[in-house]
Amino acid sequence: MNKVLLIIQREYLTRVRKKSFIIMIFVVPLLILVMGAVIAMIAKSSDQLTNLQVVNVVDNTGIFAKKLHDVPNIKFTITNQDINTAKALSKKDETISTLYIPTDYNKQGAIQIFAKKKSPLQLTDEIQKQMNDIDFNNKMIQHHIDTAAIHSIKKTDVSVNAVEITDKGDKDANIGPNIAVSIACAIFIYLALFIYGGQVMRGVIEEKTSRIIEVIISSVKPFQLMLGKIIGVGLVGLTQFSAWIILSIISSKIAGHVFNTPQSPMVSAMAVIQTIPFGYILGCFLFYFLTGYLLYSALFAAVGSAVDSETETQQFMFPITMPLLFTYILSVSVLFRAPDSALAVWLSIIPFTAPVAMMVRLPFDPPVWQLALSMCLMVVGFMFTTYVAARIYRVGILMYGKKVSFKELGKWFFYKE
Repeated sequence: MNKVLLIIQREYLTRVRKKSFIIMIFVVPLLILVMGAVIAMIAKSSDQLTNLQVVNVVDNTGIFAKKLHDVPNIKFTITNQDINTAKALSKKDETISTLYIPTDYNKQGAIQIFAKKKSPLQLTDEIQKQMNDIDFNNKMIQHHIDTAAIHSIKKTDVSVNAVEITDKGDKDANIGPNIAVSIACAIFIYLALFIYGGQVMRGVIEEKTSRIIEVIISSVKPFQLMLGKIIGVGLVGLTQFSAWIILSIISSKIAGHVFNTPQSPMVSAMAVIQTIPFGYILGCFLFYFLTGYLLYSALFAAVGSAVDSETETQQFMFPITMPLLFTYILSVSVLFRAPDSALAVWLSIIPFTAPVAMMVRLPFDPPVWQLALSMCLMVVGFMFTTYVAARIYRVGILMYGKKVSFKELGKWFFYKE
């Protein structure tokens, strides 16, 4: 055990003493704040990102041209030119598009827009919206329906507030913030497992290729070396995440004091965020980070021991990381919409997919038994992968110059001590 502790100490101190580690502790939270500010500024001035697009309208129906109205970055002009002349003008100038509306405009694909470059989605969507509104109004007039009355009726402002019934009383469900937190947790877990698991793999490859491993193995067992390396790098990741969380809390407090006006969006956002059980989510995040890291880093260590260079790892990396990647894609596209579905439940229980899937479900209060089962299986899962990886590691760490296949790895697993 003393030897394992020495390896853990070496792996931990070697990394945390690096200038890059110390700098990144402070730089990452700052970059996140700057990135958020830049995104907000870009979103506010998004209309200025695109150039003015002039749309020459060739309207054979005489219905639409005079009723199309300008919007930011889109200007409609009526032209009496034939379609070929108008197209020739658009071919010369990429800022001018030609909208052709034939008499039989109701046919599929009859209405066309011509431009020198591919038309932006914003342009085609705006034209479709306006033309649908114009066509709808015309049809109502043809049927002697009062369009003004219809539009006044359509202008309603009905909103639904989700309320959660609890033993302590009713409370706001905060669906929007919960979705944001769930996706953020999934992204952080996904990135963390790849980043720190990759560090373990690269560390094993470096020691193996430099032949330092031959000296180390003379003093410690391969399993002790692998375990010490995994735990040491894991503690580095835990230190980094803890520092980022503390700095993020401090920066949020400072931002709350800076934007302390009652009408400030920052104050409103902070009020909503405070209703989310961050202590509970943070505790689960740390658990799934550690167990998920131990599970995957053991496999990464086994891969690192089986190859002689990082370029040879690709054939083994994809099968290992595919469950994680599959769950991540589903998490940011499907699972947050149906956190209690059978798919979400099973993915949050299976150890190879649970670290990401359960973090998506946590803000939506999954049943306690599902969370407990998931945690128990995560512990069993990382113990099993550590055992499998150790069987491969003990052989591969001293194997040089041989192209390894999955069949060969299977043989290594069954080698006797």
